[in-house]
Amino acid sequence: MPQITMKQDNLNDRNREFIQAPLQSPVFLNSVPKSGTHLIRNIMRMFVPVEQQYHETFIQIPNLRNHAPNVFNPAKPMLSWGHLLFSDESVMATRTARHVLLVRDPYTWVLARARFFVSENFDANLEHLKHDIFSPESLMNMMIFGIHQKAPPMSDVFSFNAAAWMGLPGVHVYRYEDIVRNLKNLDSDEAKTFFGELLDICGIAMPDDWRQRILIGSDKKQSATARENLTIEHDRFPDELPEAQKKLVDYAVPGLRELLGYTR
Repeated sequence: MPQITMKQDNLNDRNREFIQAPLQSPVFLNSVPKSGTHLIRNIMRMFVPVEQQYHETFIQIPNLRNHAPNVFNPAKPMLSWGHLLFSDESVMATRTARHVLLVRDPYTWVLARARFFVSENFDANLEHLKHDIFSPESLMNMMIFGIHQKAPPMSDVFSFNAAAWMGLPGVHVYRYEDIVRNLKNLDSDEAKTFFGELLDICGIAMPDDWRQRILIGSDKKQSATARENLTIEHDRFPDELPEAQKKLVDYAVPGLRELLGYTR
């Protein structure tokens, strides 16, 4: 499996600054890779006792059998997170958990994935991609269509990490952009409603100090994979996906943006 280099955060220490109520049922934060996993994870970590947070690993298909008994046991509720593909085994394992599914606009996902692949934080025997013989456009196309026998196409990623989970009882879809928008307006009634509903889905009562907790958890300095914290020798990617690549996304995954609630 690919190796990801991450710096240690201090959120476990910051968590203990607040009174924490124990979880009453397992909570699983599932996500499409590069869709804000660390953001939602770090926010939720500020509302759950450290002893009920599963830090051993990200839950994925290759390690599901070994870790499912520890993270999805209703008798010992835990907060866990991962990139769990849809399958018969994953549906069985997560059936007892409160399940949050995080997605991202496929247009911005292409750029986020491309930056991550060429960063020093990601090691998957793809070091050659960091060489400038690869144009930004060629790398973006690789993120869209995949790299033969090395990286899956976005159609597979979004099909099995997102679309196949949708419509299932107990699976609640959240969009990365909605979290960011409400973080920018944290003092608004809309943000209070948004985060209150997220906490309620997770079985957590909203404390009076919820804004302070969210500010700490959402601090980009605490996220090892935030764009600002990636080590990239030359960031040659644009801030917005070029029009040609937008058309290629629409060709490669027709209907996906509409399914996820995005419009062009």
